[in-house]
Parts: sequence; C-alpha cells; structure tokens
Amino acid sequence: MLPSIWDLGLRVDARGPFVVSGEKPTGGHEVAPVTNNPGGPITTDLRVNERIRVPEVRLVGPNGEQVGIVRIEDALRLAQEADLDLVEVAATARPPVCKLMDFGKYKYETAQKARESRRNQTNTVIKEMKLRPKIDPHDYETKKGHVVRFLRAGDKVKITIMFRGREQSRPELGFRLLQRLAEDVTELGFVESSPRQDGRNMIMVLGPHKKKSEARVDVEAEKAKRQAERDAEEQAERAERAEQAQAHEAARAAGSAKKPKGPADNLDPE
Repeated sequence: MLPSIWDLGLRVDARGPFVVSGEKPTGGHEVAPVTNNPGGPITTDLRVNERIRVPEVRLVGPNGEQVGIVRIEDALRLAQEADLDLVEVAATARPPVCKLMDFGKYKYETAQKARESRRNQTNTVIKEMKLRPKIDPHDYETKKGHVVRFLRAGDKVKITIMFRGREQSRPELGFRLLQRLAEDVTELGFVESSPRQDGRNMIMVLGPHKKKSEARVDVEAEKAKRQAERDAEEQAERAERAEQAQAHEAARAAGSAKKPKGPADNLDPE
C-alpha cells in the first residue's frame, strides 16, 4: 500500500494553493530551474492521468503554484483527491512538468479560443476585373459597378487592361483609363499598386478603405435595410389592395340597395 500524501509531507489546502514540504526529492538527474511557464508552451497532444508513464514529475497546482518534484503515484493521488486531472504540459522537461487541471474544461476553452482566432482572421481576397482600353461608356459603368461592389465588400480588386494589336503602342490609353477608374471609386478604395505594364497587359490593384470585417457589417446592414424597404412596400401594396377590395364591395352593396323597381313591384295587390 502506497503511503498517503500526508506521510509524504504533501498537503492540500482547500482555501489555498498546493504546498510541498518534507524531504527534498531524490534522483540521479539535475533539476531544471522553475519559471512561470515551466517547460515552454503546452503541446497539442497531451498525456493525461495514467497515460503519463514516468517515475516522477514536477507538479504545478491548479492555480499555477509550484508543488515540486513528486512521484507519479503521488501526483495521480493528488489529482484524484482534488477531483482534477493530471496533465503533462511539458514532456521534454526533466522531469516532465505536469499540472492539475480540469482537462475537459481546458479542451473546451482551447477549442473556443481556436474558433475565435479563426473567426477573427482576415482572408485576403483579390477580385479581378478586365477592361479594354477603348471600352464604351455603358460597359465602363457596368465594370465600375462591379469594382464598387467588390471594394464595398472589403475585397481588393486587380484591374487588368488588355491591349490587342496596335493598341499595344498606345499604353497611355490604359494608363488614363486606370486613373479614371481610381478617381471614380476613391471614396471606397485607394491605389495599392500603381499601374504597371505586365506583358501585353497593364495592371493596377485597388485596396478597400475598410477592413473585411467592417465591410461585412456594412453589407449586412445594407441588406437588412433593403429587406425592410421591400417588406414595407409589400405591406403597403397589400393594404392598398385591401382598400380597393373594400371599396369595390361597398360599391356593389350600394348598387344592390338602389336597384330600380320593376313592373311587378308597381302592381297594387288589391
């Protein structure tokens, strides 16, 4: 039978941290100094409770307090009596560093943080719009509308001017077109990459003024506004149709009440 933690000089105080007293730990290896983050970062594949197969560990209490080097059996006993798990947080340390914690709660909180981190990450999306140097006004307005939509959504836009045949000898046409487009959308974006020749084409990159997350909020607000306007219009149309139906019904009832008498109605019953 293993000696109790009291025989070892280990004490668990429900009102305070874990403490260690008694004899100094024995062993044939040198003990590394303890820091506030023993053994470095927590690994992703952690060994828990009986999966930890080492003779002794450097134990850390649930609140980060240093307990000291104890035998694995005693560390497991402490975890069981505190209704916690013994988790190996630094396997490469000598001896390995283990911490008393609620492992299920730890995994849940770690997963929550990972999801939050992924949600806050900004994925850079570059849209592309291709134009001809001699584009007609209607097509230009259509293309510009797409660029405006992309920038409003928080995306970068790569503008490509495609030259064909003799147009390649007139690069100033493409340059002026890119300048015009940049000026037309200056409220939503800026020139992130100035116009430059790329083989037969000329390219320019426009960046949005707002971040993707901010733009997403604006887009959702705009969608909600348009939906509210559509709902209001539909409600007004339904009310108008109902009024027309009521007016039609009232007119029909009035017509029935004023129906002229026929010859039979004028006969004297006597």
